[in-house]
Amino acid sequence: MPDRALYWPARRALLVADVHIGKAASYRALHQPVPRGTTEATLQRLDALLAACECEMLIVLGDFLHARTGRTAATMAKLQAWRARHAGLRIVLVRGNHDRHAGDPPAQLGIEVQDEPWVLPPFALQHEPETHPDHPVLSGHVHPVYVLRGRARQRLRLPCFVMGQVSLLPAFGEFTGGWNVEQNPGNRIYLAGADQVWPLHL
Repeated sequence: MPDRALYWPARRALLVADVHIGKAASYRALHQPVPRGTTEATLQRLDALLAACECEMLIVLGDFLHARTGRTAATMAKLQAWRARHAGLRIVLVRGNHDRHAGDPPAQLGIEVQDEPWVLPPFALQHEPETHPDHPVLSGHVHPVYVLRGRARQRLRLPCFVMGQVSLLPAFGEFTGGWNVEQNPGNRIYLAGADQVWPLHL
C-alpha cells in the first residue's frame, strides 16, 4: 500500500514494520532538537489504513517502541487512547532489536508478542531480513529506500518494498531514516509515494 504497509486479504491482516513509537521523545531526552507530533502522525496514518481495509489483525514486524527513554507518560497515553479506538483488533508484535532494548509494550495495550520467526503460513514473519529454511520471509529492520535520479542532478528518495525470497517492508514510522537499496535479478522493487505504488522498471 502507498502508505508503507502491506495488506493481506486472506488473513484480513495489515502488516507494518519499524514503527519506532517514542523515537522523537528519546532524542529529546538526549537534548537533541527534533520535531514534535511524530507519534500522533504515525497513529493517525494507522487509523486511516485500518479504516480503509477490512482488518482483524495488525502485525508489526519489529521495532514498535524505539527505546526505554521514549516511553514517556505522554507517549504512553497517546498509545492507550489509540488502542481504545481499536479495542477489537488483534495486534501481534514480532520482536525486533529495538523492542528488546525498549521492552515489551505495556500489558494494558493488549499486544501479543512473538519472537522471530513467527510462522504464519505461507510466510515466516521476522524483523531481521534473514532466510528461513522452509518459508519465504516478510521482514523489516533496514528501512529500504530507492533513489530515482533525473537530469541536472535531480534526485528523489522514496521508501520502497523489496520483494523476493526475503522481502523488506519500508519503515512505517514518521521519524525514521532509510537504507538505499538497488534492484538486482533476485528481487523486485516497488516505490511508495504520492498515494500510489509503482513497480520499478529499469
